[in-house]
Amino acid sequence: MKFFADTADTADIRDLADTGLLDGVTTNPSLIHKAGRDFLEVVKEICEIVPGMPVSAEVVALDFEGMMREAEVVRKVADNVAVKVPLTIDGLKACKALTSDGTMVNVTLCFSANQALLAAKAGATFISPFVGRHDDIGYPGMDLIADIRTIYDNYAFDTEILVASVRNPIHVLEAAKIGADVMTAPPAVIRQLVKHPLTDAGIASFMADWAKTGQKIG
Repeated sequence: MKFFADTADTADIRDLADTGLLDGVTTNPSLIHKAGRDFLEVVKEICEIVPGMPVSAEVVALDFEGMMREAEVVRKVADNVAVKVPLTIDGLKACKALTSDGTMVNVTLCFSANQALLAAKAGATFISPFVGRHDDIGYPGMDLIADIRTIYDNYAFDTEILVASVRNPIHVLEAAKIGADVMTAPPAVIRQLVKHPLTDAGIASFMADWAKTGQKIG
């Protein structure tokens, strides 16, 4: 499963990129607002940090013509930009037009398997179903991922399932078990994956015993 960082914080992206764990980055208007920086400037910097990896940059127009105008600006930033569009009729039209022209497209704000089916038929590179927001209203978000996986496998769609609105390591585990292609999570959640109390206890024990030897390495 590919790991994308869901952030516009370039310092966090650089740190995670150094681990070799990252396969891409996703951003959205809320994350750009949180970063407090110029949209195109931050997208360009992210693309330079993770060259060749998909970097999702979202258009904000709601009509087809507006989306296409904004997409033309965004996709000129770098070759690894994936234009992010909402799951609406106009968004699907833009998806079809952009992917037909060779541009990666991430169709976002997916909340049903039927929506995911439409995005795949429109040629989406990625579909972003939101599991955390589903959980918030009492619907198991992972059931949505399982349904999309079944449908995509039934018809051999190339669209990659990009699990979004990931809130915790359990979301990551369940997405991997279902067979999602990608998960995108805040850097804090990605870092949580490495943590385990037995690992911490083992390190503490080994270090205590090593100190008793009075030795040094090198």
